[in-house]
Amino acid sequence: MKDIITLAVESSCDETSVAVLKNGREVLSNIINTQVDLHKKFGGVVPEVASRKHIENIDVVLQEALDKANIELNDIDHIAVTYGPGLVGALLVGLSHAKALAFTLNKPLVGVNHIEGHVSANYIEHKDLKPPFITLIVSGGHTHLVEVKDYGEYEILGRTRDDASGEAFDKIARAMGLGYPGGPIVDRLAKEGNKNAIDFPRAYLDEGYDFSFSGLKSAVLN
Repeated sequence: MKDIITLAVESSCDETSVAVLKNGREVLSNIINTQVDLHKKFGGVVPEVASRKHIENIDVVLQEALDKANIELNDIDHIAVTYGPGLVGALLVGLSHAKALAFTLNKPLVGVNHIEGHVSANYIEHKDLKPPFITLIVSGGHTHLVEVKDYGEYEILGRTRDDASGEAFDKIARAMGLGYPGGPIVDRLAKEGNKNAIDFPRAYLDEGYDFSFSGLKSAVLN
């Protein structure tokens, strides 16, 4: 059976990434250009700056991914690209690039939901994983509890009603002058602190499986 080679493009926030996969689960290359140092001085991601840097980086990242995988563009069977959710300008760069490649190479183009990408990453990390299972998605912009019923079939059991957990980390760190990105810094400092010093509100709600991080964020700042 012929191997299926996928070229995957991701530009939903501040990292330009291109990966080459074989048969959906074997990563031949995964090149990431991060903009963390660029956005540190702003205390968070500036969408317009992120978009411009994606334009500068994407050709270089693509070529690095092809070189590391030791393949040519014509070896690709189809192209996958993040279409959302994410920063509109940043998404547009990756989407436009992938569309142009698909048109030029006459290859199928597959749009991928960013959240579904988080779920599907588990199949790469755990080769024997198969649905059904329940997964928790925690990122800078999203916090979801999802039941994966089958490949491509999902039910959202709970989600944040306001801020995402990562956003709460970053905003708290910025208010405390700890730097960006805030998540790793707050996580490290929390392990050194007294967990009983202050009784902060919980991030889960009494009804259902939704989350709420705005109250926790406000309590920390106050």
